[in-house]
Amino acid sequence: MTPLFKAATRNALRTGVILFAFSVVATTLLVFTFNRTQPSIERSQQAAKLALLNQVLPHSLYDNDLLSSQRSVPPDSQLGTQKPSAMWVARRGDAISAVVLEAIAPDGYSGNIHLLIGIDINGGLTGVRVTSHRETPGLGDYIDRQKSPWVEQFVGKSLSLPASKLWGVARDGGAFDARAGATITPRAVVKAVRSALDYFARNRKAIVAPPPTGMTAPAQENPHDDSH
Repeated sequence: MTPLFKAATRNALRTGVILFAFSVVATTLLVFTFNRTQPSIERSQQAAKLALLNQVLPHSLYDNDLLSSQRSVPPDSQLGTQKPSAMWVARRGDAISAVVLEAIAPDGYSGNIHLLIGIDINGGLTGVRVTSHRETPGLGDYIDRQKSPWVEQFVGKSLSLPASKLWGVARDGGAFDARAGATITPRAVVKAVRSALDYFARNRKAIVAPPPTGMTAPAQENPHDDSH
């Protein structure tokens, strides 16, 4: 083995050791940083989720830990869901006072419109929010509360208020306002909210009953009408 080869080998080993040491230090720092920041990130995420839930369910309606009340809901055509969704159960004292449901309007102008819907124990709407959509900016996106107060007109509504024939947009003879030239989007939302109220009414007894382990809300066989 020549001196030159020995020197090259020593340099290679030295470089390898240095790189390994740097990788160990970097990994250690990353793990340390993650462990220090993860609890703060999780708290921020939980706070953001609770703030969103409180937009559809006033805090005055519950005194339990709403986030920990989350239940899994099987896919259901009345909710427009094809995979398990979430339901949060609000309580005042020992009694259930309201729920928040995840739902989907599958027939928006540009596809699925994801919703959070608050419903009190008597079947009245406490709030509706659009959490995700792909509707046309400046046209159909007014369903988003950040764009306009359009969704606020659902508060206080129920299956009987307005009457069944009025559960639609004004262009169709219904009670819900919609902007001219952009009625497909609000029509889909109104239909999905009404369907969620139907779901709650049909499953109310199961919802207020003590939940069985692993499943807390039954699915209903009621194919969702995708027509506009």
